[in-house]
Amino acid sequence: MPIPAKDKIDALLDAQNKAQALFQEIIVRGIIRPGSTESWINEQIYALAEDMYEVTTYWHKRIVRAGENTLQPYDENPPDLLVKEDDVVFLDLGPVFEAWEADFGRTYVLGDDPLKHKLCRDVESAFAQGKKHFDETPDITARDLYLYAQSLAKQNGWEYGGPIAGHLIGHFPHERIPGDKVTLYVHPDNPNRMRGPDANGEERHWILEIHFVDRARKFGGFYEELLTI
Repeated sequence: MPIPAKDKIDALLDAQNKAQALFQEIIVRGIIRPGSTESWINEQIYALAEDMYEVTTYWHKRIVRAGENTLQPYDENPPDLLVKEDDVVFLDLGPVFEAWEADFGRTYVLGDDPLKHKLCRDVESAFAQGKKHFDETPDITARDLYLYAQSLAKQNGWEYGGPIAGHLIGHFPHERIPGDKVTLYVHPDNPNRMRGPDANGEERHWILEIHFVDRARKFGGFYEELLTI
């Protein structure tokens, strides 16, 4: 039976709000700290989410990346790194709250490097600009939005780091096509209108993700949350 549109929006927002609270608690508890490995941080986050919300299901692998690993897009599985005093660290988590998916990503700078702090500000600002562009462009395609995200990276002096700039989100598990890494993603080869209905004629909801990198200096930043709500 179809889920009413308002109920779907309320559930997705509730899931995102819980993810945001989880991220805030991660910082309060000092889980992201120099001298810790990415895998240790990942384990602590899993335990915290279970303690706060009884979350044990994630619709995608939990990403904790530090240092030069922040250059790597989602599909890569780089070696486990130790977090250093002046590192950039980003998190990309997809917890499932009461059968509704969240997808939330943030970047943290541990030291005083002004360029790394600029990157942190720039990915957040680019998300806001990308959302504004989406809101103001009714017929926007997935390809259009990806190219816009690329242009924002260039404007700010960075390179866009990922092969996509977002994807669908919804009731777990959300709409998927086996083996298809284009059609339901904000991908440069996807010409489809993002506001087109799903296979059941219902409104789709999307995540926007921003991944900027500086390959010469070997660090990157990431920012991600709901685009359509």
